Amino acid sequence: MARDRRPAKAPKPVKVHKAVLTRTVEEFEAAFWPDEQPVDNAVVMTMGALHEGHAALVRAARRQVGKDGRVAVTVFVNPLQFGAGEDLDRYPRTLDADVALAEEMGADVVFAPSVDEVYPNGEPLVRLAAGPMGEGYEGASRPGHFDGMLTVVAKLLHITDPDFAVFGEKDAQQLAIVRRMVADLDFDVEVVGVPTVREDDGLALSSRNRFLSEAERVQALALSRALFAGRDAGAQGPKAVREAAAAVLEGADGISLDYLALVDPLSFTEAPDDFQGEAVLAVAARVGSTRLIDNVSVIVR
Repeated sequence: MARDRRPAKAPKPVKVHKAVLTRTVEEFEAAFWPDEQPVDNAVVMTMGALHEGHAALVRAARRQVGKDGRVAVTVFVNPLQFGAGEDLDRYPRTLDADVALAEEMGADVVFAPSVDEVYPNGEPLVRLAAGPMGEGYEGASRPGHFDGMLTVVAKLLHITDPDFAVFGEKDAQQLAIVRRMVADLDFDVEVVGVPTVREDDGLALSSRNRFLSEAERVQALALSRALFAGRDAGAQGPKAVREAAAAVLEGADGISLDYLALVDPLSFTEAPDDFQGEAVLAVAARVGSTRLIDNVSVIVR
């Protein structure tokens, strides 16, 4: 939608290459809506440490809005998404490289606010709740994660006011919950999912892959192999899908399994044994000290 509210005079944003780096809401609004011309716009929300998977999201956003539209990339490591003992401080910060990649892939503006800019009144007392969709799988392993995620996604949707919000299918539960939030709370935005980008050997791209040793990276390939085996068994039904994937992981070294589940993509609850149609086969595991997630779409007959 074309934005009716226009920003007041704001500080001049910092320009890096052709993409404009902004650190405050005022700067972002001045850069993202520089004139009255109504154009489609899209946002890609990230926590930084951008890689080719994120690049695919930015390219998809550019395709959605066309050459005359506007694409924003947000870079914000949201503390509300990290629980006790998780890797908030360890999470990589590579803003200069992130801006360069975003610019190369076609972004117009990068919004990289501080925690104080996003939460000016301190940690929010009121947060969105993911409800039943956020209780299992990633929600069970990371209590409060999805509530924190939804809270910042809602704030960034208000700030960026996009026609399209582009998310990766690699975070399948996140994508399902965001879609449900948008539908249930009447956000005027279209959520676009983009397929997972993988290395040639099948490993899903992740900012956390950099923490894997060479040996651990080889071990991590068992995750995608398990998913592909499950996907190939889709014609034999849900039980066969689960068994095929589990068989790969049972024989894998170095994998500490958190969950392996075949779920209904709309509710993100376990697919029953008589399920037919498109499902999501999802896995989470630790390889060494690094926790990885992955999933594939499975057509179950």
